[in-house]
Amino acid sequence: MDRLLDLSGKVAVVTGGSRGIGRQIVLDFAEHGADVVIVGRNKTKCDEVAQEVNQMGQKGVPISADVAKQEDIESIFNLCTDVCGKVDILVNNAGTNSTNKAINVTEAEWDYIFDVNLKGLFFSSQQAAKIMISQKSGKIINISSAGGSRAYRNIAPYAASKAAVIHLTRSLSNEWARYNIHVNSIAPGLISTDINKDDIADPEVLDRMIKMIPQRRLGHPKDIASMALYLAADASNYITGQTLFVDGGKTVE
Repeated sequence: MDRLLDLSGKVAVVTGGSRGIGRQIVLDFAEHGADVVIVGRNKTKCDEVAQEVNQMGQKGVPISADVAKQEDIESIFNLCTDVCGKVDILVNNAGTNSTNKAINVTEAEWDYIFDVNLKGLFFSSQQAAKIMISQKSGKIINISSAGGSRAYRNIAPYAASKAAVIHLTRSLSNEWARYNIHVNSIAPGLISTDINKDDIADPEVLDRMIKMIPQRRLGHPKDIASMALYLAADASNYITGQTLFVDGGKTVE
């Protein structure tokens, strides 16, 4: 194993870790030696991923929680310190989206998207940072989106929340760098997951999606997990406050 990508002895928390990109991040971290706390709303799925981690020889700790709720966030990190003793890495992957014309967006729809995508991310980072400051080290990785830097129709609240994640990443990195805490974000493009499997199954929709991407392919969860691994490991120790776009070239058009 490459020493610069070795996570042996590290404890990682991955929100939204029970499926898709989050699940792949969990498994890649475990493969490289980390114990992983898997956070998600579906307890059964969290348990299943934790079992996969255990079978790899690492500790998998499932936690059923909703990051839109402050009390749930606090319980996540209290349990982490009780069970694992520390938190070295936080991946804020939990997120939600809604496709709707801006003229039709409701207050409830707006609030829930921001509660999960931004407020939950901020307060999860805050709880992790309290632990990391005492350790004098830590890695926080936020999952933003290519939609946070480019204007797309019918996802205005989602795009706004992800743009805010990009700037929040800069702000937190600047404030916490003195404690040896690195804060970066990843902005995925179009990634093939269970969430968009129905669209991908339609050849016409898939063709339109692929034509939007210079590399002419959809990304895979592994593409994002590999970047998360890099940012979590010592290989990225002189990088903070950055957003790395993993999108097949889409945002450079």
